[in-house]
Amino acid sequence: MATPEKKPFSPVSLVIDLVLTAIAFVIFYWLVNSHVQSDDPRMIMLWGGLTAGCLSGVFWLALQMLKVVYRFQRDNRK
Repeated sequence: MATPEKKPFSPVSLVIDLVLTAIAFVIFYWLVNSHVQSDDPRMIMLWGGLTAGCLSGVFWLALQMLKVVYRFQRDNRK
């Protein structure tokens, strides 16, 4: 009888990933906010937020890929 595989998803890991992504969003927004070429505060908030959102999505994808590769390498050592 084969041992059941452990599921890689857990609500705790989801919350940790969301918190890390939110922190990354704040950092990215703070970085790109000064680079928006406008004098209108609404446009600065809009384009800074959209840019930080895209960068946060890339961060989230990279974090998921890092977790998958780490899990794969850890399982292959056994």
